[in-house]
Amino acid sequence: VPGRPEPPDISHLLTSVFSEAYTAEPIGAQAGASLVRSRGGDDPHHERFVAELQQLRAEYNRRLAEADMVEKHIIQARARATAEEERTLNMLKEDAGEDFQYLDLPPVKSSFRWFVDDELLQKHHLICPGDYITDRAPITRAPKGKSEPDYIKETFSFKQLTSRSLRDKKDKEIPHLRKTPVSLTLNFLSPSLYFSKKSGSSKKSAWKNTMCKADREQERAYLARLANRHNYLKNPRFFPPNTSRGGRSLIFPQKKIERMCPLWFSCSDPQAVPVFLANPPTVLFSNYEVGKVYEMTIELQNTTSVSRHVRVIPPSTPAFAIGLGKFPGEGGIVAPGMTCQYTIQFIPEYLADYEDYILVDTQSSYPLLIPIEARRPPPILTLPHTIDCGSCLVGGVKITNFVCRNEGLSTGKFCIMPKSAWPPPNFRAVATIGFVEQAPFGIHPPVFELCPGEAMLLEVAFFPSSPGNMEQVYTIICDNCQVNDITVTGLGQLIAMELLSVTGGEHYHVPGEARDVTAQHFICFDSQNPHSTTEKQLIIRNSTHVELPFYWQIMKPNLQSLMPEEPVNLAKIKYNLDLESGFSLNPALGVLQPHTDHKFMLTYAPKEVWVVIPYMILGNTDPRRDDVIALEIEVKGSTEPFQLLLEPYAIFIPGENFIGINVRKSFKMWNNSKSSVKYSWGKISECDILEVEPHTGFIEANECCGFELNFTGGKPGHASHNLHCKIEHSTEPVVLHAEAAFKGPVLSIGVPSLQLGLIKLGENVLSSFEIQNLSPLPAQWRMQESRACLGERNEEVSPFTIRPSDGELRPLGECRVSVVFEARRCQHLQTVLDLVVENGEKSHLPVFAEVQTPQACLISSHLVFSEIYIGAPAQANIRLFNQMLLPAKYCWGELIGSQSALCSAIVTPASGILGPNEEKELCVELTANTLVSVKTSLKMNREPGSLSVNGYCSIEVNAVMPDSSIWPCTFFEGQSLFCFLKSFQTTAFCPLSALVAALLSHGRGAAFHVQPSTGTMKAFQRLIIEITAYNNMWGEYHDDLICVVGGVCSSDQHSYRLGDLSLFSRFGTHVSGGDMVSRCIRLNNPTPFDIRMDWETYNQEPDSEKLVDLLVFYGTPFPLKDIDGNEVESSTSTSETKDGGRSDSEDCSQATATKKIISVIIQAHEGVPSDHPFCVTPRQIVIPGGGSTSIHVAFNPLILPQSINKMECQGYALGFMSLDQKLAQMIPGKVSRSHGREVAPLRTDLQALVKPALLNVDMDCDEGLVFYAVASDLIPDQPLPKVLTESITSHNLKLTNSTGALLHFRLLLSMPFSVAGDKSLKTAHSDREEQEQELLLHPQQNMLVKVSFHTTLELLTYQSLPAEQLLPGIRKLELENGDRKLEFSQHLVIEYKNRTTQLLPVTAFLTVPVLELSCETIDFATCFVGQPKIENVFLLNRSRCRSYWIVLLGTKPLPHADLEVFSISPSSGSLEAREADLPTKVPLQICFTARSGIKYETTATVVGLLGEKPCTLHIRGKGSYDEKYEDLRSVFK
Repeated sequence: VPGRPEPPDISHLLTSVFSEAYTAEPIGAQAGASLVRSRGGDDPHHERFVAELQQLRAEYNRRLAEADMVEKHIIQARARATAEEERTLNMLKEDAGEDFQYLDLPPVKSSFRWFVDDELLQKHHLICPGDYITDRAPITRAPKGKSEPDYIKETFSFKQLTSRSLRDKKDKEIPHLRKTPVSLTLNFLSPSLYFSKKSGSSKKSAWKNTMCKADREQERAYLARLANRHNYLKNPRFFPPNTSRGGRSLIFPQKKIERMCPLWFSCSDPQAVPVFLANPPTVLFSNYEVGKVYEMTIELQNTTSVSRHVRVIPPSTPAFAIGLGKFPGEGGIVAPGMTCQYTIQFIPEYLADYEDYILVDTQSSYPLLIPIEARRPPPILTLPHTIDCGSCLVGGVKITNFVCRNEGLSTGKFCIMPKSAWPPPNFRAVATIGFVEQAPFGIHPPVFELCPGEAMLLEVAFFPSSPGNMEQVYTIICDNCQVNDITVTGLGQLIAMELLSVTGGEHYHVPGEARDVTAQHFICFDSQNPHSTTEKQLIIRNSTHVELPFYWQIMKPNLQSLMPEEPVNLAKIKYNLDLESGFSLNPALGVLQPHTDHKFMLTYAPKEVWVVIPYMILGNTDPRRDDVIALEIEVKGSTEPFQLLLEPYAIFIPGENFIGINVRKSFKMWNNSKSSVKYSWGKISECDILEVEPHTGFIEANECCGFELNFTGGKPGHASHNLHCKIEHSTEPVVLHAEAAFKGPVLSIGVPSLQLGLIKLGENVLSSFEIQNLSPLPAQWRMQESRACLGERNEEVSPFTIRPSDGELRPLGECRVSVVFEARRCQHLQTVLDLVVENGEKSHLPVFAEVQTPQACLISSHLVFSEIYIGAPAQANIRLFNQMLLPAKYCWGELIGSQSALCSAIVTPASGILGPNEEKELCVELTANTLVSVKTSLKMNREPGSLSVNGYCSIEVNAVMPDSSIWPCTFFEGQSLFCFLKSFQTTAFCPLSALVAALLSHGRGAAFHVQPSTGTMKAFQRLIIEITAYNNMWGEYHDDLICVVGGVCSSDQHSYRLGDLSLFSRFGTHVSGGDMVSRCIRLNNPTPFDIRMDWETYNQEPDSEKLVDLLVFYGTPFPLKDIDGNEVESSTSTSETKDGGRSDSEDCSQATATKKIISVIIQAHEGVPSDHPFCVTPRQIVIPGGGSTSIHVAFNPLILPQSINKMECQGYALGFMSLDQKLAQMIPGKVSRSHGREVAPLRTDLQALVKPALLNVDMDCDEGLVFYAVASDLIPDQPLPKVLTESITSHNLKLTNSTGALLHFRLLLSMPFSVAGDKSLKTAHSDREEQEQELLLHPQQNMLVKVSFHTTLELLTYQSLPAEQLLPGIRKLELENGDRKLEFSQHLVIEYKNRTTQLLPVTAFLTVPVLELSCETIDFATCFVGQPKIENVFLLNRSRCRSYWIVLLGTKPLPHADLEVFSISPSSGSLEAREADLPTKVPLQICFTARSGIKYETTATVVGLLGEKPCTLHIRGKGSYDEKYEDLRSVFK
């Protein structure tokens, strides 16, 4: 078929799996004939195979003959149909004439259906015309003769105007237009018999028009009288039987004879009509014996309607005779339909076949022939024409039995004699009692008799005296005078043995080496270890066609050292058994099959370390004769000691190891010996423990074994030991040397030293640390201060208190120790704490401490104020220093001294804490109350336990009055103020207050407001004045701010510039390829001027390496455009010039007189201009002064490729502001406003996120959308009146929208799956309008969907369809465990609004039941009539699905249909699903009750309700009235 791929060639697979069956040559005709001729042997399998082969060949030939017959019939039918169609076409051409080819008539109807046999074609399963032609066969009448054409008929006018003479004359003139009337006389030679018709019957005679009525009646009466004289009845017996008056046939209707006569025979032939019929038509005698008389009666029946004579001529064979006939009447006449009888006698002289016939002479010219036959079915022996006795040793005797069976239908007696003795003078001369010998063969028995179906064993003896092929011919004579020859063949052979191969090959002797002089072969083994075993394989072939029994004997060698061509001394050759040899052969005895290679294993197993040269003589003997040595082999072998090597030979464990801890070390031992060794390691357990794992085992030859040495120290120090390994069958051990060093427990202190730090005298300090046991051993420890350190300080009692001071620490454990130090005196302490470990090393912990008391002082204790104002405070700084490392608290008191009342002092801070060695600066604020010089002191109070001494600070003050001529001086910190102000906001516009509105009411775009604008400043006072700039228009403004202080003017120049404003628009998350999203932005213009804005959109490139953009413009960068976007000429507005005055107008015109033709701008690169995916409409817009307008920013989501799961779109839109009014652009000396690209644009950052349309799917099972259903769900446990139409299995899905965008989607799924959930959910089977309804899922929301699988009866029909007829997505699975499943695979399609889809695989496995019968045929054999017989058959269910079944018996009618012959119980039921690996089963009882002595056969079909494959059980049985088939057990029951 075009387009269909060629099927793969799997011949190599079939060849590898079924090599013998697939590659074997077919059995051809010649091979089949050879196999049939070889029948008669003693092999029952061969006989059964040949019988089946004969049946197959016969069936093959029969089918070929039927095919040829059908083919021949079809060819003949096509030829006849073609001829008929051509005849019809020719008739049409004759009627139409020359214009037939121009008529364009359709072809004639095919006549093939009328010439082909439909039943024959249907029988052979061929298409017949009745299969494709549905119209009914037309009902037609018998054919009629051609009618007279109208153009030669006489008209009425012609009859009136012309006379008879004219008509006769006309008839003579145009004879070709008139047809001759057909004669009424029957002519059997002319076809007019079937097409005759009355002449002139349809026309009026001419005399009717000329005679009157009276003359016509008179003439008619005369003719009637004339006819009566000649009208008499003649005897029909005198007419030929095939004539109309010769009597009609009683078996064939006359009309049928007339129709058939022209086709079958000539009507003048007397044989055309049979006169007598014989019953039986053939006389047959069978099962006769010599000397007996057999009779049979035949009847001759008259088949005509006339009485006939009959004469019988007897047979010529003397074995047949015929008696007188018996007639129903007298005179030897047989009436119509009656019969006459004749008796035939048969007297056989021998059991041969006879043939003869009887002639019955009747009135017909051809006699009736009745064959007489005597045939006795001959006996048929199963002996082949050639009997092959096979092979035999010369001098031996071989007896072969052949099964001889009589497969004929009669008993036969047979005699066997040599061919040379036939024919004998008499059978007694050749009769023998024993074997019929014809050297070297003999056959027994010579005479035997076999009944039909009986068999016997024919013994053929073969005793050859010389080698070679031998043949003799015997003759078998049967008592039915049949003679056959059989040929007996055999082959005589001598003993022939051959050593084909030896593992490693044969060896040859060294010249001068002692060897066995009688040995035929020499085999040498490699050197082996004691008690090891090695093998060599010998292949010995029996080169004869005879089975040879054998046994082996090991003999001592006959060693002789012979020089070349030196004769052998045969007198020294002796054969003595060797009972202590290390050699053996397996098998030791047996039978060598003919022409077969046999394998023997020669084993060499030395027992000790020795060098020996053993030899072995192999003998092959026949136990029925004297033993004969057939084969002698010399074998030699030697031994050597074991070779073992340790790697390493000694083990040294580095470092120090803990006592009591097992130390493991790996090593290897190599076996360099010829065989495997068994080892056993010793053990050392005194103090130190040494052992090896594994302790014992085997090491193969040339391999190594890994070991592990376990070394456990018992005491600290160095240990050295030798460990012995004993090798089986070896006198010397293997020694392993091991050395190691061990130590006790080790403790570690968690801190390197104990730093107690600075301690105040009299205080106690607590410190803690951890002691860790670093060893896996428990440790006893104690800790105390070193006695040497106490001696150095001359102290007896340690100031340290240790808790705990001793204890036991578990392996790898930790212990926390607290140390309390009591500061008894000021000192710098350095001491050591000793940690003593039992059986371990001592550890030391240094301890450091510093014991002090607080102490502070002033860096300068004298403070001088040279000149201060009365009432005006003056400040000065002093410094306070802490001399110790301890923090010191301080607090200042009041002024002391005699002049302390004339002033007041404040120290800041008045109190506090000084850190260790800290120097702190304090502020002293002094206020003089009078104009004098004051000296006083400031006292610092001492807090208890804080400072060691009191502190005083002496102060000198000189107070003066201010000069009246000096004014206060004020100044600004900054003489120039430069401000950047924002012009306006785009998101919202708040109304200005009345003050601001009043300030900006002049319409210049900016105003200043000073707060406070007036006031009084104190001495040395700093005042912050807020200057607020209000604006409603951008620009660069210049102005002077004048400040009057005490009549002195101070001016400050200020300038400010308006800044830009940026917006941010977020479009959120959107679906890839979704609809355009638009945002409306309202722009407010708070300025008094009209602003034209030109918008440009850019896309940001995060990874762009471009730094700057070079922009070149010709003319105005942003020209005016009309609605269509075309550039228009700009006109300068002059309305502002009129209001602004003449001078301003002139300045503006001069400033703008020079126009820029080409503009070049270099700016930082931020993005690429693009209208996608962001765009702003309209691109150019004018915002009136004090008004507002709106723009639309749109985002068109991109279409993401499949490899990207999200894309962040970042861009920005720049709104360039242009001023078309000249007054708005500049006021000379006051305001200058840039516009277009010279002013910072209004920026709107744009951001959006694009994600693919994707829903997160959470399923209620880990496998996914996989459904497991069984077909038995359609039938409930409690059966209902009918099977369920469907069964539903469901899974739940949770669809979650995690994209952050609104998702519109649809769910599409086809049967047998469906989707259910919310009311808005629609499946693929919904109407088109319903499918267009999309589901809506908001971000971060979920939806529950139910997906179901529908098990219906329609799905079960797929299990019976072939694989090529299954729909896509459906597969049939047959598992190894017996399950049969239907797999349905689809995809749940989630179709989003942007036409993208998300596929979720959906799979369903539908388990269907599998029924199987334990057997396919039940044969009840022969049973007694009326007695029931029961057999059991098991119905198995190998699947995991329940099955509901019913048994239907065959519809073929049985004899005695009113009585039950076969019955099955139960006839229906259910089978549970298979559990584990065992199928469930139910027994079926088949009962057979024969109603008569005939054969019965029927078919029982087990049909499942769920579409299972039917199981057929063929049941047959036979009834018999013979009581030997009666079951007595049922009778006694």
